[in-house]
Amino acid sequence: MNKSNLYYNKKLKEYARRLRKQSTKAEIKLWNDELRGRQMHDYTFLRQRPVLFFIADFMCKELMLIIEVDGYTHEWEEQWKVDRQRQKKLETVGFSIIRFTDEEVLKDIRNVERVIESWVVNHPPSPPSKGELFKEGFPIK
Repeated sequence: MNKSNLYYNKKLKEYARRLRKQSTKAEIKLWNDELRGRQMHDYTFLRQRPVLFFIADFMCKELMLIIEVDGYTHEWEEQWKVDRQRQKKLETVGFSIIRFTDEEVLKDIRNVERVIESWVVNHPPSPPSKGELFKEGFPIK
């Protein structure tokens, strides 16, 4: 699989662009304080990334990690059910999902940082398989 376009859905590109322009305060805070510019252990996170049929708030392709920041509407039972189905589909293709509420990000960003950092440190990416090494032009040993 080409990691550069990991489950990318270009049909959602314009919608994702609009969402980036309309980010919530919590999303902006998490992006600027923790994830932007390889701040989290030198991993690249993408913001409002189309993946499968969804838009992930933040995604690190190398770690197969999605971080979601949920506003109060995600507490409603119907939205909670939708979120659970979405999460199951993303986990089926190999992603891990970490969720925070807007309130957690806005009022306790240090704890949010600790949770993300702990996940990153304890889940390093797997080395590529021999087939992936060959496909990318590396010698197979």
